Amino acid sequence: MAQTEINTLGEFGLIRHLTENLQTHQQSTIKGVGDDAAVMDFGGKRALVTTDLLLEGVHFNLEYVPLKHLGYKAVVVNLSDIYAMNGKPTQIVVGLGVSARFSVEALDDLYSGIRLACDKYGVDLVGGDTCASMTGLTLSVTCIGEADEKDIVYRSGAKKNDLICVSGNLGTAYLGLQLLERERIALRGQKTGDEIEAFKGREYLLERQLKPEARKDIIDALCEAGIHPTAMMDVSDGLSSELLHICHNSHCGCAVYEDKLPINYEAAKMAEEMNLNIVTCALNGGEDYELLFTCDINDYEKLIPLEDIYIIGHITEQADGTLLIGRNGEQLPLKAQGWNAFQA
Repeated sequence: MAQTEINTLGEFGLIRHLTENLQTHQQSTIKGVGDDAAVMDFGGKRALVTTDLLLEGVHFNLEYVPLKHLGYKAVVVNLSDIYAMNGKPTQIVVGLGVSARFSVEALDDLYSGIRLACDKYGVDLVGGDTCASMTGLTLSVTCIGEADEKDIVYRSGAKKNDLICVSGNLGTAYLGLQLLERERIALRGQKTGDEIEAFKGREYLLERQLKPEARKDIIDALCEAGIHPTAMMDVSDGLSSELLHICHNSHCGCAVYEDKLPINYEAAKMAEEMNLNIVTCALNGGEDYELLFTCDINDYEKLIPLEDIYIIGHITEQADGTLLIGRNGEQLPLKAQGWNAFQA
């Protein structure tokens, strides 16, 4: 019998393949696999649960990722999933696989980052597990959150003529990663001081990659403005990938405008220096952890005064496809070319 290679499906294709026939057995399970977080009903508010696994050599390189930053980021990426459901994160549990090459002091650094993120976002670390690892550092964080049923936002609620919005800027974390990788290769692990010069003036790019923030401020601003998104995701695998998920789940198409994509000036300069197309970086670069959401067109006037939120397109009929509209009006199909954990 022929064997199917995992990379032919990709991460999300594999998830769909493994879970498409799963049946729920508990009345408390409201939403299982297929969104930023699972939703459960235990009476009162809905419980939200999400988890992320970070593997050394796959998701991070300790040659340039400080352990304190890694701990902080591991928490934040999970909080971002809860905010993407329009919920409030409340607790985390941490699973740690660690080899003998790590000292107690190194793990203190890792947990100082975890504690810092918990303190900043008001989240409690309530448990976890630790075991020996033969393959480097493994870090798994599960986040628990809550939301009223009426407030939860899924990927499946977008409808024709809804506005497509995104917070912050796009592609910046990816370019921060490219900068770190370039200097790692150039210096080959030797600390000469040259790396400090290479990073001067590019601190924002590095921060976006090494110490991202979850956009709680955007969720708060939308709530205060009386805007309830119709669909929402966080941008972890690239804007194109996330838009295609929303369109797939909502059975719709989209039109996104190239000249509306929010791009940071420093990121644009870095892309030019590296001979990269900044639009490609914005569409496909992962780990921005910005919020991508759709909202009713009638909320347009409420959106305009809000800071750091950009309208980049609108939802269309499914038959119209998922399109990027170029600066000269050309129509290009959106493709999911962002992060794929199973690509070589």
